[in-house]
Amino acid sequence: MANEVLASELREYEQGAQAYVHALKDKGVKFAEAGVNQQRIDALREQLRAKGAQFKNAGASIVWGWQSKACVECTGNHGSETFSTTFKCHRDCYFCFNYNVADYEKFVREGCPWREGLTDAERRYGHDGLAVLGLTGGEPLLMLDDSIALLEEAGRKFPSAHKRMYTSGDLLTEEGALRLRDAGLDEIRFSVKQDDPLERQERVLAGMEIARRHISSLMVEMPIIPNTEERMHELFERWAAIGLDGINLLEFCFPFHSWEEYEARGFEIRNPPFDVMYDYGYSGGLPVAGSEELCLELMLWGIDHDVPFGMHYCSLDNKHRSEMRLRNERGAHMTPILTFDDGDFFLKCAKVYGDDRRIAREVLEAAGCNDFMPNDREKSLAFPLAFVRALDGCNVEPAIAFHVLETDEEGSYVREVALAPMR
Repeated sequence: MANEVLASELREYEQGAQAYVHALKDKGVKFAEAGVNQQRIDALREQLRAKGAQFKNAGASIVWGWQSKACVECTGNHGSETFSTTFKCHRDCYFCFNYNVADYEKFVREGCPWREGLTDAERRYGHDGLAVLGLTGGEPLLMLDDSIALLEEAGRKFPSAHKRMYTSGDLLTEEGALRLRDAGLDEIRFSVKQDDPLERQERVLAGMEIARRHISSLMVEMPIIPNTEERMHELFERWAAIGLDGINLLEFCFPFHSWEEYEARGFEIRNPPFDVMYDYGYSGGLPVAGSEELCLELMLWGIDHDVPFGMHYCSLDNKHRSEMRLRNERGAHMTPILTFDDGDFFLKCAKVYGDDRRIAREVLEAAGCNDFMPNDREKSLAFPLAFVRALDGCNVEPAIAFHVLETDEEGSYVREVALAPMR
């Protein structure tokens, strides 16, 4: 890279990412080699694209066939909220990330303030202004009466909302499924744990058969643990026989606790863990290396074997997309310098550095650009991304800057969080 000022800025971001990784390594967390298997992942993505899979949210979401309305609206702008009645659970999954949620112990003991949450949502969205609503836990079936009450109250406040529930599934009964249906549940999502004993997995599959008889939409949503492809192929065939509508293949993650469980299984963390390094609010943790690869392989296997249900690869980065849209869309027209990217939902601009500033400004002004943001401290010049192609053929090195609209007690401000060279 000829531009030393730009190179210095890029090194700062890289050093920050490395410091994050090294801090976790010092605590015993093991990371994969940087970029390992990326060529394989890229090749799998190209195969899916060639077969006609839909790539959404800048590639963080990949869809084949049927997709739940709730998944469509997760990064939409028509309103999507998720509630819990309790954080109690009869399971103790080592990869559960509820432990990261504020007031976790209180919500286990006392239940969750879902009535207040629904009232607040009605205030923000208006009566019937919420498009989709989720019920999760803990395990909602442990507190079935409360779950029914939540669905009924949600039905009164948001009669048009699509209502879904997440469950481990092994507590579902025929009577419970009927009550959930009558309370307005549109969709039920089961999580199958590949490392469960087969007897327990069979109980979950039996629960899915019950749900198929009574609930309109039946889904599986589960993290895909590396090295489980043979069992997943068997499960795909079982789900096809049951009549599954769709599956969300999630990246398997480390939720910053119980690392000994991951280490005992030989897992490592993807390196780098995020496409854009940021302190995301989603509590899922860090992606395990090998999970994305298996998710993509399973989608291709499903396509090649004509599975009758929809498939959706929902990466950890896709989980972050919803947060980025909520944060940044309100800043879409805040300044002409920044553009709201409707793919990954970051606010972006183009920048040049050092001696490139003078040449770039002359070319950009000739092209009709009137909006600039100079920064003498970092020797940069920011301008709208729409004009960056005017610099093609010039001896300059532009970069894309990623921003997040943050808020604190003093108000809102824009923070640059990443920088990517364009050449």
